[in-house]
Amino acid sequence: MTSKKTLLLDILLSILLTASTLYYAARYVNFSIPPFEDAAMLMRYAQHLAGGYGIVWNIGGQPVDGATDFLFMVTSAGFIKLGLTVGQSVRGVGFASHLLTVLVVYWTNRRITNANIPLSFLSGLYLAVGTGLSYVSAYFGTPFFALAAASTWTLGLLLIKKENPRFWLILAFALSGLVTGLIRPEGVILASLMLFSIVVMRGLKNSISIITIFSAVFLLLGGAYFLWRWDYFGYPLPNPYYKKGDSGLHWDSFNQSLLNTLRLSLPMAFAFIVAFRSREMTRQALAYLIPILGFASAFVLISDEMNYGARFQYAIVPIALMSWIQLLHGGGRVGLSDSSSPYRDKTFSWLNQLSGRQRSVYFVALIGLSASLVYYSWFQNCFLTSFQQACDRPYERDGRLEMAKMLAEYRGKGYLIATTEAGLLPYYSGWDAIDTWGLNDQWIAHNGGLTAEYLDQYKPQIIMFHDYYSPLVPPKLTEANLAQRWFSMTITMKDYAEAHGYVLAAVFGDSPYDTHSYYVRTDFEDSERLIEKISEMRNYYYPTTGKRSINYVNFPEP
Repeated sequence: MTSKKTLLLDILLSILLTASTLYYAARYVNFSIPPFEDAAMLMRYAQHLAGGYGIVWNIGGQPVDGATDFLFMVTSAGFIKLGLTVGQSVRGVGFASHLLTVLVVYWTNRRITNANIPLSFLSGLYLAVGTGLSYVSAYFGTPFFALAAASTWTLGLLLIKKENPRFWLILAFALSGLVTGLIRPEGVILASLMLFSIVVMRGLKNSISIITIFSAVFLLLGGAYFLWRWDYFGYPLPNPYYKKGDSGLHWDSFNQSLLNTLRLSLPMAFAFIVAFRSREMTRQALAYLIPILGFASAFVLISDEMNYGARFQYAIVPIALMSWIQLLHGGGRVGLSDSSSPYRDKTFSWLNQLSGRQRSVYFVALIGLSASLVYYSWFQNCFLTSFQQACDRPYERDGRLEMAKMLAEYRGKGYLIATTEAGLLPYYSGWDAIDTWGLNDQWIAHNGGLTAEYLDQYKPQIIMFHDYYSPLVPPKLTEANLAQRWFSMTITMKDYAEAHGYVLAAVFGDSPYDTHSYYVRTDFEDSERLIEKISEMRNYYYPTTGKRSINYVNFPEP
């Protein structure tokens, strides 16, 4: 096939991939759901930044780096500034990123690794129907990070391929890696692991210029950003790290991260196993596993909370999809030119040796296998949350959203809510908020947790927390229970509220063993009205089940 015809076919298939992604989004992705609880936190930061208040949790407060997706937050704020709503901005950036990543996977396989058309198209389709758009529908910026990671790996594959890469290519790789690190802090780890892969494939002697330029970019530009953020926020690392990484190594997170990586990329694992058939391919397989397994292992440093749908590991998927075809056929060697690819037009040449009937059977089998792989990728959307009840709806109706909308009627009055649920309630209510878990509160994150004295500094109008007790099932104040940080925090909130005359307006849940408690202070203008509205709320649906909640305050204690 001539190069002109091949290019035309690649363009047509790119259009088909784009159309398939758009059809899948319209037909199978639920964009009517509200933000997932954790995604609403970043939306609050983006809204405040776009409004000119800086990167702050509460307007007028000190800067706090609770939004770990830094560059995604800044990009979203830029589009908000241009006139888009917060939701349109966040979802728009995510959707465009997902679509571009699908195309990057296809074109990298076709033009850099010289893969054949069927496997390249299958790789793009696998990503298109995976969990990427589910993150977008939940308002997460995960596809934005995945796009940066995919772009960096594409440039890394070019550096592996080119015997004498030009300066601009090396610089582009370094800058793309820096952007990946600016989107999320673990991007620095991922980009560094990609550099390590390049060194393994090229050899140290042939990688000196790449290492030098990469190091210079990260030390100069990355170092300047690091010093700015340290000065701006007062601490060198994102605030959630001090909360999620403050208790040593998290081996449960390590195990879960490896399982997530395997689950999301399982079909490609076959190619890595097959690659051990020769010494040369073993080296390449190990080199390509460095960013995959190395990145997955890095999550031993933090707890696994907030890992909606394995989003922390999702960036590995496009990397695997741009690596597996080479391992099947032995491409990607340093200095390998496009024209010398040993398998561009030979992948299915063995079919010519079969009879017509045999070819038909193999063709149908290959179509069935491809459909199975696409179905497997789609099926990962059924495991986004532990309480998911349907593949097309990752979470149910959420009473916290309805409560926030009611509280929004009282925004602008200087009221404050102290809550363990720092997503929907603060964002949609517009109230100032204390994130009592500390992901968005520097004092709590850096001082070991919430205290009654800290609450008393602010005297919040509402105290709200999620835990696993109620008036029907009182908390057991055993030493073992109090050693659990979440339980200890909610007991601190409960004791403070009861000691300072707060009214327990509601304990919502569809089970007395899993509830949301709302305490209201009694000495401010709207206290009686809020107590009444909260206690009489009938449309508080519990997020894990979608069932209408019971207010257990109305039941006598046992």
